[in-house]
Amino acid sequence: MLYVRQKFIDVLEKAMEDGKKMSPEEKLFTYDGVVYPTTLCSPKVFKAMESFEARSDDVLLSGYCKSGTNWVGQVVTDLVVTSTKKHEPHKLNEKLLLAEFPYFEIGDTKKYERMNTYPPRRVMFTHLRPDKFPETFFKNKAKILLLIRNPKDVATSFFHFSNTFTAYPPYDTFGEFFSALMIGKMPWGSYIEFLCTWNKYIDKENVLPVTYEEMKEDTVTGAKKIAEFLELNLNEEDIHGVAERSTFKSMKENAKTTHGEMFGKILFRKGGVSDWKSLFSEENNQEMDAIFQKRLAGTKVGEKIKYDVYCKT
Repeated sequence: MLYVRQKFIDVLEKAMEDGKKMSPEEKLFTYDGVVYPTTLCSPKVFKAMESFEARSDDVLLSGYCKSGTNWVGQVVTDLVVTSTKKHEPHKLNEKLLLAEFPYFEIGDTKKYERMNTYPPRRVMFTHLRPDKFPETFFKNKAKILLLIRNPKDVATSFFHFSNTFTAYPPYDTFGEFFSALMIGKMPWGSYIEFLCTWNKYIDKENVLPVTYEEMKEDTVTGAKKIAEFLELNLNEEDIHGVAERSTFKSMKENAKTTHGEMFGKILFRKGGVSDWKSLFSEENNQEMDAIFQKRLAGTKVGEKIKYDVYCKT
């Protein structure tokens, strides 16, 4: 099942064209202590976002940039659509489901007014830290999926993406990129800070943590876990169908249709695990290992990462 989000395509292609005319410094701005991309976000939209009223049946997928949100977002959207088509077809409006840019914090100042008129279920993605969400996501107990990926693979994927996605500042070397990432001078801020902040929210009853690695290892089991959390009545055949439609190979082959000619060809690169070994120097490894040990070792988010399995040479 192909989900063609025309708004997604239009916004990203414009961001890439605008980015070509900007200096690296112009491509970033800081709001409330976090760095964001100028071509996609704005203070006015962030201000408008504060009035958003989340619902208990909303679905929000939260993951840092290049942690797999486009891929897992496909799984989540397909699960919701499959369940609604099967049990409540009168409630399904695919046009409205795909009408907005799926990332919650990206759009125009009227986006949230429009979304307040949309029927359930609203499926949204975000790169925001949880302390930057409108408080109603937690107050009204919307269903929140926390997507975690090991930080070394995030860094590697983000580096390659930054050098092809013209809305973001490019980097001549991985070392230069790594230094900026570690201090949060990066679109969406610091990944380590993103993970640390989530430690304050991970135990809430409306939050389900899933990892990129477990989803790659067994997409069927991962999709079933998500479906149960979202209280979707799906059988094994339904779950297998969703998993098959969301393979990396399938999504990459269809990317130009689903994500546009410009963005589609750069979005899906490898989609694997442990690609960081091709880029990380010994110095990079030591720095990441030290910051993980200091900030995340022994925490619930840190345990989910399985650092010794996925981030050790």
